[in-house]
Amino acid sequence: MRSERGWTGVICCFLLFIVVFFSLLLHMKGAFRASGAPELGLLFFLIPGAVASFISPRRRLLRPLVGAILAAPLCMVLMRLFFYSERSFWQELAWLFSAVFWCALGALCFLFVTTLLRLKNRDADAHPLDGHPKD
Repeated sequence: MRSERGWTGVICCFLLFIVVFFSLLLHMKGAFRASGAPELGLLFFLIPGAVASFISPRRRLLRPLVGAILAAPLCMVLMRLFFYSERSFWQELAWLFSAVFWCALGALCFLFVTTLLRLKNRDADAHPLDGHPKD
């Protein structure tokens, strides 16, 4: 059971990465290009990394990264087989590598926020309510 629970972060990131990828591919094709920021959609890849890091019991950076790395080739193959792309293969590959990077950055952001909250709670426990240390 313990080893199966470790894969939840990988599976979660794998599935969310694919969902974000296809939602950007299908629904937001020209939305960001029209606004003048064509790759703004890559920021949505922060979500799978942060959610998978939250779900992972240990190795909160590695498991989301593995999920994204496993999902990227599948996304590339499905995109090449079923969708027409104006970009070359190498541009699409670079875009997918960037998506994997943003996914890992989402996991790092989650770890950063949880560390800050943990430090804040520990600091609040060490000091009384008025903010001055006990004498």
